Formats: sequence, C-alpha cells, structure tokens
Amino acid sequence: MSIQPIQDPGLPTHVHRKADTDPVAAKRAERQVAILFLISALGTLLFIFSYLAIPQDELIFLPIMGTTNAHQLFLGLGLAVALFFIGMGAVHWAKTLMPDHEVVDHRKEQRSKDEDRDAFVATIREQGATAGLGRRTLIKRTLGLSLGLVGLSPLLLLGDLGPLPGNDLNETNWKRGTRLLTDPALRPIRPADLEVGAVAQILPELPGGKKHSLADIAKDAVLLVRIRPEEFNLDAERLSWTYQGIIAFSKICSHMGCAVALYEQNTKHLLCPCHQSTFDVTRAAEVIFGPAARPLPQLAITVDADGYLIAKDPFNEAVGPSFWGRDSA
Repeated sequence: MSIQPIQDPGLPTHVHRKADTDPVAAKRAERQVAILFLISALGTLLFIFSYLAIPQDELIFLPIMGTTNAHQLFLGLGLAVALFFIGMGAVHWAKTLMPDHEVVDHRKEQRSKDEDRDAFVATIREQGATAGLGRRTLIKRTLGLSLGLVGLSPLLLLGDLGPLPGNDLNETNWKRGTRLLTDPALRPIRPADLEVGAVAQILPELPGGKKHSLADIAKDAVLLVRIRPEEFNLDAERLSWTYQGIIAFSKICSHMGCAVALYEQNTKHLLCPCHQSTFDVTRAAEVIFGPAARPLPQLAITVDADGYLIAKDPFNEAVGPSFWGRDSA
C-alpha cells in the first residue's frame, strides 16, 4: 500500500463582508463605530460630573440612594462605560471596515534583514492608510474625542492627593455650650432621658442648622453612658466633667479609629469590636485590655438653662487613633 504525500489544503475561500462590497453598509458601519465612541465620551463625562458635582460626605438623601452611594456608583459606571465602549468601537471597526484579506507570513530568522525591516515599516504605513483613518473623518474625530476625554480621568483623581489636612484631625465641632443631640434623630437630650445602664450615641449641634457630613461624624461621635455616681473611680477634675452619673467619651477608638460600639452593663466596660480594645467606664475609659495605647478622650458635660445636656468645654485632646506627630499621652 502506497502512502500518499500530505498536501497543503491552502486557505479556505474568502467570504467578503457586506461592508467590503456595499458602500451603504460601509457607511452604516462607520456610523455605528462613531456612536460607540460617542457613548464612551458620554461615560467619561458622567465620570467627571460624578467626581466634581456629587457630594461624597453629606447625609443628604437622593430619592433612591445616599449621595455617597451615588458618587461611588456613577464614578464606577462612568469609567466602565468609557473604557468598554472604546473597546467595542475598536472591535467593531476592525470587524467591519478594516482590511479583511489573509496574509501568510513564513517563519524567518529572529533578526530580519535590513531590507525586510524597511519593508515592514513601509507596510505598516501603507496598511495604516488602507485602514481608512485618514479618509474616515467621522471615526477619527469620535475616536479622538473618546480617547481624549478618558485620558482626563486619571488627572481628576490627582485631586484626592490634597489639600493637606492641616489641623482638621486635631479639632472637632465640640465647643463650649454645644448641645448634645441624639443620633440619628438629632434631638437635644436631658439627663432624665437616659436611664442608669443606658448608652446613647451623640452628635454636636452645628451652628445655623448645618448638616453633619461623614467627615464630621468620623470625629464628633460621642457615647453617653449613665451609671450610679458612686460607681465612678475618678479624680476630682474628671468627676466634675460628668453630670448625675452621665459620662461622655469619644466613640472613636484610640487604637485604629474604629467605632467603640459595645457596652457591657455588668462590668461597665466599653469594647471596640475591631481589635477588642476594652475601656473601663468607671475609670475614665482607661484601657484594661487590647492594643489601644490611651484612654478614650472624655468630653466634659453639664446642662444649660433649659435642662438640656451641653458640652462644658471641647475635648482637651485629639480624638481618634494615636499616630506619629500626635501626642498620645
């Protein structure tokens, strides 16, 4: 039995695309590519609008979601649309309008001859002209628009590098005479509103009815705890900062800034759920367990002429985690 030699089957018969033979189809494909690039440009404009116009630290609710959620949603959606439709436009352009003939490139040595390299450069220039970028001005302009706008996106993000916080990390909105408001109802509170053993989260009353931003809450949140006055183990100064067994501490853990949200009524301990730092309420939130390096800052409180709880003075130390450059004593 004789063995037949293997024959090269060659390339299959080439099937032309509709846009290759029909000018109307080619024009329609060109418009489709342009529309995809325009959608990309709109996505970048949505990204820019979201970054500049939608507040990210206000508790003002849109009809469906908060402004912080809207800010993050439309940032991601805008950038995703911008990048996705640039890719879609490029793919559709290549599949419908760019040259569609097969080319066989035989294997060569690693380093081509100089004449071959020159021929390659000439081919690139020739095929670039064949792709029609020069004569398809609509695609060229919309591609330039989408690429130009999406290139601005990283530049906008540089705005998050500043400005420097200055003294903002060391100051809160608590001032002498500031009323204590319940969170989230934002109602003033009287001593009688807090039973022995109860805990309440408190925010300061801001002047002019100003709304609390997320940055404010991150610094200003306070926990009120009421115990029996005889259970305190405080010096005279710290005891004078309490009122009828009510004591106020910053809610921001002095370790890593988590919210100290758990209170054990029997032991009079406050617990940070992140790293289990534990603070003794009876001894001015002294650290008795965990990695926190200092007690929770205590807010001096009293009552005003109407019987509502107010701050006697602002915090006498910075709230929040200890870090280099901040006095942790």
